[in-house]
Amino acid sequence: MSDARRFLPLSPQQFHILLALVDQPRHGYGVILDVADRTGGEMRMGTGTLYTAIARLLALELVADSDREHDRRRYYRITPLGRAVLVAETARLEALVRLARDGGVQPARGRS
Repeated sequence: MSDARRFLPLSPQQFHILLALVDQPRHGYGVILDVADRTGGEMRMGTGTLYTAIARLLALELVADSDREHDRRRYYRITPLGRAVLVAETARLEALVRLARDGGVQPARGRS
């Protein structure tokens, strides 16, 4: 896991892209839809932001192209390293939330 930590912190866009790819490969628009759905519309990514982030994730080998011969769209999948980085980033964020709560910061009522 220490190898994964060298990629931290992830940008919010990178985090959400990796999260969108955990359950299945997706094409760019599928990632955009998944992120919007998971965040209740709070995070909306434009195509420029998406493909800039994906290019960086590809260069870091956190995602890879998935070959799909029957479809002209380019699909992306999370790599084992990408999954390890996502786990490490999740642990980092959980530690930050724990620090905030220990410091007396609590979410507003009705939110988790």
